[in-house]
Order: sequence, then C-alpha cells, then structure tokens
Amino acid sequence: MLARMAKKKVLRKHRVEAKVDNIDLTKAGTSITLEVFADAEKIGTVELGRGTLRWRGGRKRKLTVVDWTKFAEWMDGEGK
Repeated sequence: MLARMAKKKVLRKHRVEAKVDNIDLTKAGTSITLEVFADAEKIGTVELGRGTLRWRGGRKRKLTVVDWTKFAEWMDGEGK
C-alpha cells in the first residue's frame, strides 16, 4: 500500500480586494477598483474602466493609463 503524502500548506503571498460600485461598465466614469497586496503590504491599485486600465503603484501618485487594445497587445506579446 502506498503511503499518503501530507498536504503542504500553501502560504499565499498576494491578496486582492475588489471595490465594485456598479457592475455595469457601459457608462463613462464607471470602474472596478482592485487593491493588490503582497505580504500584507499594498503594492498597487488597478482600476478597470470601460475604455482603459489604470495602474497606480503602492505609494506613487502617478497613474499609468493603458487602453484595452494596447493592453491586449502587451499581454499577447511582451507579457508572456
């Protein structure tokens, strides 16, 4: 009989919290905000809107704005 291997407890490094005010993103100005944490420290915020994706690093004030077409190109090419 084979001995059963004990399951290894997985420690999660990342956590994402979502703030959703409106599921319908068809109107201008609506978005979904995701706060991203690593080891309990906030590493950034992602805002998903109708026309763009916006990223703000942990303590930065400047937003990086990318439209969905450029984001798709990045993920299909360089993002791999």
